[in-house]
Amino acid sequence: MKSKAAVKLARPHQYLKNGFIWLPLFFGYGLGNMDSVIHTLYAFFGFCCAASFVYIINDLKDAESDRLHPVKRFRPLAANELTRAEAISVSLLFFLALVLISVFLLPVSFWWIVGGYIVLNLLYSAFLKHIAVIDIICIALGFVLRIFAGSTAAHIENSPWIIIMTFLIALFLALAKRRDDLLLSDDGHPMRKSLDGYNREFVSAAMVVMASVIIVSYLLYTISPEVTAKHGTRNFYLTSFWVIAGLLRYMQITFVEEKSGSPTVVMIQDLFLKIVVLCWLVSVYILIY
Repeated sequence: MKSKAAVKLARPHQYLKNGFIWLPLFFGYGLGNMDSVIHTLYAFFGFCCAASFVYIINDLKDAESDRLHPVKRFRPLAANELTRAEAISVSLLFFLALVLISVFLLPVSFWWIVGGYIVLNLLYSAFLKHIAVIDIICIALGFVLRIFAGSTAAHIENSPWIIIMTFLIALFLALAKRRDDLLLSDDGHPMRKSLDGYNREFVSAAMVVMASVIIVSYLLYTISPEVTAKHGTRNFYLTSFWVIAGLLRYMQITFVEEKSGSPTVVMIQDLFLKIVVLCWLVSVYILIY
């Protein structure tokens, strides 16, 4: 029982977010370089350890408030499935694994990136998550750091496009999560202080704006001369179909079904989104490889 609770505490389903680490390798023609693939895998494992470490620290801090939340009350600490001492021990194991992976398997520049990720998340857990707009920007920056981690590990230079698109998509997902938080708040559940700076009209409008910016930015990316020259094809714009379909489906989940509380859970459970992402990956692979 304790081992299951420890695994649950680490939130392994959230490791899906670390898939962004592979994007520099994918778009940088590094899949054929085994050394780059192995180092990207190390970076992925390192960020998984870092993510679990910060999740546990956050749960240790918010255990009392989590007990009042309709979903978070089932987390191991809030549900008293683990003691604080046990949770701290698990967090230290993840931190030790991160240190070993970073020091022995990855370049020094990766240490700074993953260190920045941990500091950002600790500050977020301490007070930044209570400041409206700043909270979602912090979430988006965490995804951008994953991109830098992947490029550093694979020794591939990032395109400005991949950084911009990652930041925009992460903001869109964070806004969807805040909208779900607002719905729970309207039902009388106590929520975080940052929600005082949001309402459904603002978040919904912001999501529509972000979706529009993402689509326009992606279209500009696909037809830009540098991308056409790099990938040797003028047909990259065809992949925009999957991007638009995915955004519309996610907005349907958010506005119609009102189930956007966890982007990772949405992605795991929604068949339509899984098909769209798979089709996007396959179509991009065919066009550039």
